[in-house]
Amino acid sequence: MLQLAVPIPNIKGKQDIEIEMTINGRKQKMHFVVEVFTWDRCQTDLEDRVQCIRDLITRYGNEWMIYDIGIPTEDYVPLTFVNVEDWKKQRRLLLEAVHN
Repeated sequence: MLQLAVPIPNIKGKQDIEIEMTINGRKQKMHFVVEVFTWDRCQTDLEDRVQCIRDLITRYGNEWMIYDIGIPTEDYVPLTFVNVEDWKKQRRLLLEAVHN
């Protein structure tokens, strides 16, 4: 799927982002959540940060899926989630465009 980068202000905490776009005359919406997780939220050993990220993603909820893992620092990791239904709709529109 093609991607378009949209700059998001670097604000602490959870950012709830809804993007409405028109592509070839068709309106579409995508709902994202960007959240910065501090490593102290890990329930696993801090040395295993990959497992920590897996746990954070798993606990986020079924209506969200991971979209992007930002560059981690010593203190935190930024995670971007996308609404599962919005993602499925985007995939369906992409497949329709490819097969037409």
